[in-house]
Amino acid sequence: MTAPLTAAEAAALVGGELIGDGAAPLVGVAPLDRAGPRDLAFLASGKYLPEFEASRAGAVLCRPEHRSCQPGPATRIVVADPHKALLRLLGRLYPAPERRPGVHPSAVIGSGARLGRDVLLGPYVVVGEGAELGDRVTAMAGVVIGDGVTVGEDTTLHPHVVLYPGARLGARVILHAGVRIAVDGFGYVRGPLGHEKIPHVGRCIVGDDVEIGANSTLDRGSVGDTMVGPGTKIDNLVHIGHNCRIGARCLLMGQVGMAGSMRVEDDVIIAGQAGLAGHFTVGRGARIAAQAGVMAEVPAGATYFGYPARPHREAMRAVAAMYKLAKIADRLEELVERDSSAGK
Repeated sequence: MTAPLTAAEAAALVGGELIGDGAAPLVGVAPLDRAGPRDLAFLASGKYLPEFEASRAGAVLCRPEHRSCQPGPATRIVVADPHKALLRLLGRLYPAPERRPGVHPSAVIGSGARLGRDVLLGPYVVVGEGAELGDRVTAMAGVVIGDGVTVGEDTTLHPHVVLYPGARLGARVILHAGVRIAVDGFGYVRGPLGHEKIPHVGRCIVGDDVEIGANSTLDRGSVGDTMVGPGTKIDNLVHIGHNCRIGARCLLMGQVGMAGSMRVEDDVIIAGQAGLAGHFTVGRGARIAAQAGVMAEVPAGATYFGYPARPHREAMRAVAAMYKLAKIADRLEELVERDSSAGK
């Protein structure tokens, strides 16, 4: 359910300059090319000016340099950063549904479990023996919280999240559907009967304000702990191996795979489908490009990409040289054919 507001109210909320009809009603947000007369759109880059000029949006958030662009929607809210302004307005236009604490009759709560104030447990939630849930924890349908697990206050567990024994969640954590925390790591030794499983007895500790996307998996430590620092955000379909230690405020995009015993320091960004081989450190503030294959130390602040991953400048030169080789090969073939023809 949306909560309508006028263009003037929207401008006041974001501290923007209003141009045009302040009474224009806004009931939703849409991209420039799909927005209708009652939608708010935004223009953050000049490359979208063609869509802006043809847009039917009721109002547009835009930068100062676009305040007078013609044609385009007449009602504009001029702000320094349209993305940040939109973030503030989304919460106003699309308020969160009312949260109603309580325990569904189908929920199963083990002996010795402790529930904080205003907890919400949905249908078929299972809370294991000795588990502890902080105040205002939300566990949606089908969530399983294992024996002895702790979940910090104001944490939200979306449907079918599974927290194995050994999981420790901080406050204000968000786990999306299908996330698995503290799964056994992939550890085996060769024995007379084949691959013998190494028992994993460590924990998986997730810090405050972490968000983890759907169907991602974090393994528990074998003996030590797997850890994710406060403020880190992890996308969908990410796998974190046993004993990894990820710092604060990191960003891990979709399908990142991280083998065991990695160390990722604070403020690192790892782009989609990158793979990290394990047992080395990615330094603070480093950037790993999409689909990079990282097999060795990455210095603090460095940008690496390619397979095997190398420093950005070096990898770019290698790619450029590889494309030149194709032309050189073509030239060599021409020379060989010419020599062969001349010898006949």
